[in-house]
Amino acid sequence: MTPAVPRILVRPEFLAFAFIGVMLLAGSLYSANFLSATYLLQQLQVAAFLGIIASGAMIVILLGHIDLSVPWVVTVGGMMSTAAAGWWDASLALPFGVLCGFLIGLVNGVGVAVLRIPSMIFTLGINAVAQGLMVLHTGGFAPQDKATPFMHWLSVEHFVLGIPNALFVWLIVGGAVAAMLARTPFGRYVYAIGNREAVAYLSGVDTRAVLIACFAISGACSALAGVLLAGYSDKAYQAMGDSYLLPAIAAVVLGGTNILGGRGTYLGTVAGVILISLLQSILSVMQMPEAGRQIIYGCVIIAMLLVYGRGSRVQG
Repeated sequence: MTPAVPRILVRPEFLAFAFIGVMLLAGSLYSANFLSATYLLQQLQVAAFLGIIASGAMIVILLGHIDLSVPWVVTVGGMMSTAAAGWWDASLALPFGVLCGFLIGLVNGVGVAVLRIPSMIFTLGINAVAQGLMVLHTGGFAPQDKATPFMHWLSVEHFVLGIPNALFVWLIVGGAVAAMLARTPFGRYVYAIGNREAVAYLSGVDTRAVLIACFAISGACSALAGVLLAGYSDKAYQAMGDSYLLPAIAAVVLGGTNILGGRGTYLGTVAGVILISLLQSILSVMQMPEAGRQIIYGCVIIAMLLVYGRGSRVQG
């Protein structure tokens, strides 16, 4: 009789971390720098931006919905933060950028929860609206607004053991999301809605409020990442979030979150983010064009949809 495989060995989180190890090992055969502390910290710094976006995306996906407004909400966060520094004061840059993303998320939530428009359609429309607003804001040209010194410090510099500050920001955001999902009634409501929204509603859950709050959190996370990206680049620019939509979704589903909702852990999302970031780095070394990367991300999402689409939607 064939012995049973331990359950932990087939969990998506374990498989993702195992594949990360394989990628690092394979990369070290190509270059010893793949295992150096400098390289690993650099990859974690880049992963922090994607991780913050994926934190918000995961919450929405757990509901059984999707947020396609990520690209231009990221851009709104970056451009409005630098604009606020020019209009008013540098201290308002970060909170104003995040607030703009939060408000866009609220609009997304109202459209999905109150107007009952499919999230894929409504958030895609909001993404186009945000794009139009930013084009009007800049007059059709890339803005020259510089990031504030604090934005640059938060994104690039480090103050403890050479660890990038952006990584601490991701740690704070990720810790808050993980605690919310695992330790609060709100987190249980998210999983319940993702499994069966009608059942959650009949059980007394204010499903509309939960949906609106989750989309608002997603918008705030995307905008925060935009603020950090502006600090990383030292300025904001149009379409700065275009390359983050598919990687964020791919990272979430690679980490084991059911793209149909109701199942997933934040640890899996962390693994997915690191995995996607390493994959991006390797593809860059291989000089893979952006089109090829998008094809890979799309294939990953389709494959995971086929896998999870055949399973039951129960909380894991």
